[in-house]
Amino acid sequence: MLDLGNLPDGFHDDPYPVYAALREKTPVCWQPDGSVILSRYDDLNTVYRDTAQFISDKKAVFGPKYGTETPLYEHHTTSLVFNDPPLHTRVRKIMVGALNPRALERLRPGLVTLVDGLLDDLQVQDAPDLIEHFASAIPVEIIGNLFDIPHADRAPLRDWSLAILGALEPVLTPAQHEAGNRAVTDFVALLSDIADHRRRNPGDPDTDVLTRLILGDRDGQLSGAELYQNCIFILNAGHETTTNLIGNGFDLLDRHREARAALLADSDLIAPVVEEVLRMESSNQFGNRLTVKDMTLHGEAIPAGTDLHLCIGAANRDAMAFEEPDTFLPTRHPNRHLAFGGGAHTCVGLTLARMEGQVALSRFLNRYPDYRIVPDAIRSNRIRFRGYTSLPVKLS
Repeated sequence: MLDLGNLPDGFHDDPYPVYAALREKTPVCWQPDGSVILSRYDDLNTVYRDTAQFISDKKAVFGPKYGTETPLYEHHTTSLVFNDPPLHTRVRKIMVGALNPRALERLRPGLVTLVDGLLDDLQVQDAPDLIEHFASAIPVEIIGNLFDIPHADRAPLRDWSLAILGALEPVLTPAQHEAGNRAVTDFVALLSDIADHRRRNPGDPDTDVLTRLILGDRDGQLSGAELYQNCIFILNAGHETTTNLIGNGFDLLDRHREARAALLADSDLIAPVVEEVLRMESSNQFGNRLTVKDMTLHGEAIPAGTDLHLCIGAANRDAMAFEEPDTFLPTRHPNRHLAFGGGAHTCVGLTLARMEGQVALSRFLNRYPDYRIVPDAIRSNRIRFRGYTSLPVKLS
């Protein structure tokens, strides 16, 4: 039994033994609040693909959690990830159009230049930290460029993202509530100013995501709340999970030197290596759905309206779906992991995340092939998002 409100010692460092026990003994794991953890790959895959029986709307869950008149409630009930059609369909369609191959390829030269500059800076750091001085800086700049946010306005984006996404954790302190609400308010104020300027000075809708979102589609424009909250969602989702992907990649390649040697010998392995990082140490460890009808799973009766915690971290190490699931295999094929979710809600930014991870890890290894993670690395103290807050490194 795993109680998300009362975690066992050492869980944040290594949750995988707990996940293995869930898959084997308690595939339907009840929580004290009546919610349920699902941990098997086939169960998650079924839930993700059945949008009639399992919905993403979380108003019934987030109302008691945040209060219905709070900025956090407005954000998390308006953003793409916690919505169903018709809003989800409209917003996703606009976002997919904005995150088109042309727009993403336009970002690649700037991404390479950014990464190379950060690699130069690492060399002059007295105590280089791969999160603070490298991984966290990449998605902030790339997503900022995608929206064409002025550089002078980007400094608070990381802290706002951490506060807003941190509010998705199962248990919150009053200070975390306050920080999350303040972050949403400040974020909306910034985006409102930027959007007003962009309406007067529109960019190319084929490459400027904000212009594309402002223009809307043939069904009309998004409301102010829909526009701002979904901009926040893209900026946050693209930031936190990509930072974790890069940091987790450094950690895994440090612990699996033979995989690092193989990648150094064959640069074409970078794409499957990134997929295996996503599987082994999924940046996002949990998703959520709500049951629409009564159902039975593994002999357990689950009533309509039950909040399901979809344990991606457990499903991605399910032996029924992956051979040698606890082994880091850089040539694993196929690798149908669920790090980006699945079905209609598959992560809209997955191509961008992959590109950032591949460029960051490959160019770092080319520059510093003998790096070593040094003691005192600090894991993020979170359940939903798995990564590091500090990853000190010896470059050679």
